[in-house]
Amino acid sequence: MAVKDFRDLLIWQKAMELAEGIYRLCQGLPSNEAFGLVSQLRRAAVSIASNIAEGHARQSQREFNRFLLIARGSLAELQTQLFLVERLGYGDGGEVRDILSHAEELGKMIRGMQKTLGSTSPTLDSRLSTPGS
Repeated sequence: MAVKDFRDLLIWQKAMELAEGIYRLCQGLPSNEAFGLVSQLRRAAVSIASNIAEGHARQSQREFNRFLLIARGSLAELQTQLFLVERLGYGDGGEVRDILSHAEELGKMIRGMQKTLGSTSPTLDSRLSTPGS
């Protein structure tokens, strides 16, 4: 079965879970960070899932790969901000480490998708479908 909607993409689902985790983490950060670190964390997290969705919607392998590159950039930005949260001693350290682990896993998945897009499969949908689905 071909992937017809970005919501069917596992990388988009994982990106949404990551964004949810960031929003939960931000609830526990100091209120004086509302317009600084909290805003940056939320924007970067939302950008990852948004770029995956937009790239898929373009229905072009080249465009999808370009948007995956942007998503990877946002992911690196998010990870940097999480390292800062950790260094400042904000939030729950275990929660931050869990989110960082999730982010690392998502990064691997995005890179895997980019490799898939670089293969010789004939269409975008066939490259995105899960084997056996």
